[in-house]
Amino acid sequence: MTDFRQFSIRKNLRLRAGIIQAIRGFFIERDYLEVETPYRIPAPAPEAHIDALCSGDWFLHTSPELCMKRLLAAGYPRIFQICKCFRGEERGRKHLGEFTMLEWYRTEADYSDIMEECEELICFAAGQTGFKNTLTYQGEKIDLTRPWQRMSVREAFENFSPMTLNTALCQDRSDEIIACEIEPNLGRGKPLFLYDYPAPLGALARLSHDDASVAERFELYISGLELCNAFSELNDPAEQRTRFEAELSYRRTSGKTVYSMPEKFLRSLEFMPEAGGNALGIDRLLMLFADTGKIDDVTAFTPEEL
Repeated sequence: MTDFRQFSIRKNLRLRAGIIQAIRGFFIERDYLEVETPYRIPAPAPEAHIDALCSGDWFLHTSPELCMKRLLAAGYPRIFQICKCFRGEERGRKHLGEFTMLEWYRTEADYSDIMEECEELICFAAGQTGFKNTLTYQGEKIDLTRPWQRMSVREAFENFSPMTLNTALCQDRSDEIIACEIEPNLGRGKPLFLYDYPAPLGALARLSHDDASVAERFELYISGLELCNAFSELNDPAEQRTRFEAELSYRRTSGKTVYSMPEKFLRSLEFMPEAGGNALGIDRLLMLFADTGKIDDVTAFTPEEL
């Protein structure tokens, strides 16, 4: 039995169960409804750099976002879901093609509200599993006491990038620069929210009322590890269609699969109230709590073992 990899990660899998139970308890206490939406859908969100896996004539969802927003439009004010998501071209120390996502949405909220709720959630999960206000990840002590740090994307480029934000956008290298040059510096010693992304990098996010050049989007980093992606949600169907058309055009010219326009989702946006939402990678969060640099160490079975 000791030859099985699963035997050596029993502690991590117990921790995984405890974290997921804590997450459910957190949202249920706050009057969120746990929902389930289909994994197999006819048209995923047409994002330029996220590739959906085919399932017959349909696709496995890369996120439950489209269906969950249709529930917001149908009158559900607070919803969450813990589910499997699927993406092509993703395998590495921090990536799996099939992974576990927590996604939640709240009406009458924006990305600032979701930042605060994200802090509360992770601190609650830490407390429920015996970590309290500190973690140690890969030799680095992390202080979880609130409030957490915040830095705009523009500030991050000024502090850590070899080129300006405008240059990176013009060269279509902004994602590359963020991943390779900026991310390793973020959340060192204390969690950090990277926020106010340039408008072209917020495909499903509302633009700021104060500055239309930025989208109300944030990502959370702890010890250089990206954990979540959140928005003040865009609920203008005409603007969303325009953005999706731009993403589809990029996919077409890049030789990627071109998806159908998600028409039922777009029609529902007319009825969706203002809301904030967040997508948080459970496996990444488990890496942090289990103090491991390999996503395999918090996963019962890897693709290679099947």
